[in-house]
Amino acid sequence: MDIFIKTHFSGGHHLRDYPGTCEKPHGHNWKVKVTVRAAKLDHLGMGIDFKTLKVHVNEVIDTLDHCDLNEHPAFAVNNPSSEHIATYIFNQLRETLHTERYSLYAVEISETDSSGVIYYGD
Repeated sequence: MDIFIKTHFSGGHHLRDYPGTCEKPHGHNWKVKVTVRAAKLDHLGMGIDFKTLKVHVNEVIDTLDHCDLNEHPAFAVNNPSSEHIATYIFNQLRETLHTERYSLYAVEISETDSSGVIYYGD
């Protein structure tokens, strides 16, 4: 059973050494979808409570919201591309969203309604 929540954050960034306009500072309203895969349900019939999932995801998203992502420690070396942002969010949630019953499955990031990435972990 796959259980997901959707959220979003706003932030600025620029892609260092990018051969085009994305090298200039600009911003996005990133859409984020976090999916947990449950092997079995609990006694209430849930894989993971949406409320629990939202709490953990929001703790990570709050560190990115309304930031210049190039100044965020996670992106000091790696460009704050959608790929790296998805990887960062996944790695931040990997341990907290892992029990005998469920584990983090995927993080999806969309810069626009028509482009994004899905990261499934290593």
